[in-house]
Amino acid sequence: MSEHNHVVSKDGSVTMNRVNDALDRIEPEQKEVILNNFQEFKSYLSKRIHLAQKIGLSDEQLALAAEKIADYLAAYEEPRNSEEKLLLELWKVGSKEERHRLAHMLVKLVQE
Repeated sequence: MSEHNHVVSKDGSVTMNRVNDALDRIEPEQKEVILNNFQEFKSYLSKRIHLAQKIGLSDEQLALAAEKIADYLAAYEEPRNSEEKLLLELWKVGSKEERHRLAHMLVKLVQE
């Protein structure tokens, strides 16, 4: 798949209008599995982060991408488990700086 189909490009920029396209490429059943089970969500995110690292994205670029995608999820997806509910509540009350730190922590969480 060429880079123009990806949400995150090699320079670390995130194209938000491609988030919908990326989600559309996930089978509906698979999307439900990913979003219903927090371990599946972490596993899916971990795989995507490892791919982004392979193309050279830094931790800062990963956190910026995670922030933008988290903004999308907060706006368009209902939490499906207690972990997602907590993350959404933290996201809603956090300042821009706190959200950025939370994005770094989420990236770190799935890197381990």
